[in-house]
Amino acid sequence: MTDPHQPATSPGTDQGDIERRAALAEALGKEVWPADRDQLIAKAQEGTPADRVLSDLQRLPAGRTFENVQEVAQALGLGTEQQRF
Repeated sequence: MTDPHQPATSPGTDQGDIERRAALAEALGKEVWPADRDQLIAKAQEGTPADRVLSDLQRLPAGRTFENVQEVAQALGLGTEQQRF
């Protein structure tokens, strides 16, 4: 049984993964999709992304198109929710 006073995370995720995915989503916005690694890096650099965001984006495989931040998170090995509530 979980503690109702603690924040809940979906199975397969942890707080660090959630924070990294949120930082990616904030840096990339909604208008960039679909996009490849270079497009994502360029979009992030339009703002002032955290060093971790740029580092993560640079680790993405070249030649692949991503449809959303969820696909980016999966490619980076971050835990992601398998279903929405």
